[in-house]
Amino acid sequence: MNRRLFLAATAAAPVSAAFAKSAEKEVTAVEDLMREHGILRRAYLVYAESIEGLRRDPAKVDARALNDTAKLFRAFGEDYHERKLEEAYIFPAVRKAGGKAAGYVDVLLAQHKRGREITDFILAKTSGGKVGDGTALARVFEGFALMYANHTAREDTIVFPAWKAALSEHQLDEMGEKFEDIEKATFGRDGFDEAADKMDRIEAELGFASLARFTAPPPKA
Repeated sequence: MNRRLFLAATAAAPVSAAFAKSAEKEVTAVEDLMREHGILRRAYLVYAESIEGLRRDPAKVDARALNDTAKLFRAFGEDYHERKLEEAYIFPAVRKAGGKAAGYVDVLLAQHKRGREITDFILAKTSGGKVGDGTALARVFEGFALMYANHTAREDTIVFPAWKAALSEHQLDEMGEKFEDIEKATFGRDGFDEAADKMDRIEAELGFASLARFTAPPPKA
């Protein structure tokens, strides 16, 4: 079944084909891009959550899990999401449309380049099964997480809406199908679901799987 379509929950009574069709909900190209950002956020949040351990006792940090995170960020984030979608389709259209969002394109491209340099560094520092200089890696994680937190926030709230506004409904539908074709050609399967499963495993291995772990403490005067 096309993963971009799902049937809304209905009552137990039989429903007509016409009602079933009207209950279908489409995941748009923009929603898909933002959902992919969710995977990337989970990756750099793994980096951020590892910083304290890297500074305290890097020998106890699971270097293999961090290496797997960097590999996922490279394959799903940099090679697919950034190169094949944003840089190939979204940024050129936004630049052509002009306006506020167009002013972000050069900075976003520069940050993509810097992110790839940092991913190279992370892969090199975690490839041997041990972290080594935990302080250096912690410092890199801080910069990477801060950059991408701001980067994805600007894309989600400024760039992607501007891209959507520049397209007709028909063009947006075509882009959604094109993006799905690119995803299947890249991964041979549903790349999002595969990436989400990998993040589940990585978070579990590092002890970060429980969302309750991140609940803020109550405020104190």
